[in-house]
Amino acid sequence: MARFIKDRKASAGTSPGSLILIGNQKMGTPEIQLMEIRSEELVEKELESLEDVHFNGEKEKVTWINIWGIHEISHIQTLGEKLDLHPLFMEDLLNTDQRPSFVDGDGYMAFILKMLSYDEDSGKLASEQITLILGKGFVVTLQEQKGDVLDPVRQRIRNITKRVRFTDADYLAYALFDTLVDQYIVLTETLGRKIEAMDERLFGDPDPDIIQDIYLLKTELSFLRKSVRPVKEMMTQVLVSESPFLKRKYIQYFRDLNDLVNQATEAIELYSGMISDHLNIYSTNLNNRTNEVMKVLTIFASIFIPLTFLAGIYGMNFTHMPELDFRYSYPLFWVVVLCVGVGLWIFFRRRIWF
Repeated sequence: MARFIKDRKASAGTSPGSLILIGNQKMGTPEIQLMEIRSEELVEKELESLEDVHFNGEKEKVTWINIWGIHEISHIQTLGEKLDLHPLFMEDLLNTDQRPSFVDGDGYMAFILKMLSYDEDSGKLASEQITLILGKGFVVTLQEQKGDVLDPVRQRIRNITKRVRFTDADYLAYALFDTLVDQYIVLTETLGRKIEAMDERLFGDPDPDIIQDIYLLKTELSFLRKSVRPVKEMMTQVLVSESPFLKRKYIQYFRDLNDLVNQATEAIELYSGMISDHLNIYSTNLNNRTNEVMKVLTIFASIFIPLTFLAGIYGMNFTHMPELDFRYSYPLFWVVVLCVGVGLWIFFRRRIWF
């Protein structure tokens, strides 16, 4: 299955706003986690459905609902009814191939992002779509499967000494966003170290496997760019947004996020240039080695061509060849051959042809 684009046959020809999952179902039964966060109290529980959840924006309390498994259409429909989500946004939410984007809706702000992970064994990146909805006193996150990079945020919330700031929904949204961006930085560094480590292999002894490694890194870097680059545009839209759900005191936090995204984007572009240079260097080294081999073969051929010419002349079967009757013709022939061979060798050395 293609990694850079998902199969859209199921949604082809359907009306806009149709709730159809595009992509693979990555878990069985969906799970819903509720966290009600107050300065001195934390309530955590698992929910069967969203029917009894109230998004009333209670003061000094933030409700965080995390849904693992977006394939259950009934959960998405209930969420859309409770938050009055736009049908097109709900359609994008179920499209796991959706480009990272920002929606400034009526009564909510929404972000569609990619959560990335790296498999050391295969050397490949894996992508999971995460949707974050911010409203008055609540944050809703929707993920394709359980197991993610958001656990550090949960641990910080459970730590009562760090819970105070999380009583603002926009700060919680920032913390989740920040965790995802930090992962982008980590993955960029991981690929970057592998790319920089190739310098020694490129300029050392020829490695027949290096071209496969270069191609793999180039592909994964392109996959990373596809997920991170649109986030830069998203951050620009967030910073100019005048949504009431984003307090002015947290704008600086999002500006810092914007700087991190720019740093990741610039590093990706830098490493993309480096990996292209590596391909060029590998091709150049390969051509240079081929040229060196051809040069050596050409020099030896150039030395032996006149010697072969002499041997060909005196190997002819004519009856009257004066040199054949000369007593010292054989040793004289070898003297001529050696003089010609050594003379050509000295000539090539002086011209620094090898």
